Amino acid sequence: MNTHGFMGKTRGMTAWVLLALAAVLALPSAQAQATTSTSKNTRAKTRKPPVDKGPAESRAERDKRLQRECKGKPNAGACEGYGG
Repeated sequence: MNTHGFMGKTRGMTAWVLLALAAVLALPSAQAQATTSTSKNTRAKTRKPPVDKGPAESRAERDKRLQRECKGKPNAGACEGYGG
């Protein structure tokens, strides 16, 4: 019985299939990299719309509130710089 001939053919065929699969998988990634690098250069830069901060207090409002709330308290924690 000659089983080495069958195993040799199977190994050779497996190697070719794996090589072809690697080549096929490598092509789309190379094309995708080329496409993304050119699309970045040709894309027009657009300004982002201003972000709405919602009902949060402004810096000036916060300063006034802390001055009012921290009057007479120790100058530490949240009142640091506002206590007196």
